[in-house]
Amino acid sequence: MYYAIFPSPLGELLLTGDAGGALTSLSVPGQKGGRSVGEGWVRDQARFAEAGRQLAAYFAGELKDFRLELRPEGTEFRRRVWDALDDVPYGATTTYGEVAARIGASRAAVRAVGGAVGANPLLIVRPCHRVIGADGSLTGYAGGLERKVQLLTLEGGV
Repeated sequence: MYYAIFPSPLGELLLTGDAGGALTSLSVPGQKGGRSVGEGWVRDQARFAEAGRQLAAYFAGELKDFRLELRPEGTEFRRRVWDALDDVPYGATTTYGEVAARIGASRAAVRAVGGAVGANPLLIVRPCHRVIGADGSLTGYAGGLERKVQLLTLEGGV
């Protein structure tokens, strides 16, 4: 596993990737289910230079869509949910029910969609922060609600 650490307004971001150069995760400090550097991991800032450049541009308000090769690990259902997050435009929000509908899941699957959104291994890049409750409330975020507010404020979605 390769990794790099980049500074951000949310704290130090931990990026991981595979040997092929695809991004496999992005974690923030204290993230529920987030990664931490494992034994035998190789630090390689150069491997993640483009991701770091795009993240810096995003936080500067200059980038709205990430263009990175992503390879998160998860079930087929979770990957469908994560792919649907890519369709939520910068500055917009959606609900768990709308994500369920977008992937063709039943209304009863909303709780499972919530679990998949919460397990998103690519925070920020896969914009799970744009998913809110049906009543408009800013429900859970693995990186912490204060970070969700920061991201939505940056994007003008709050």
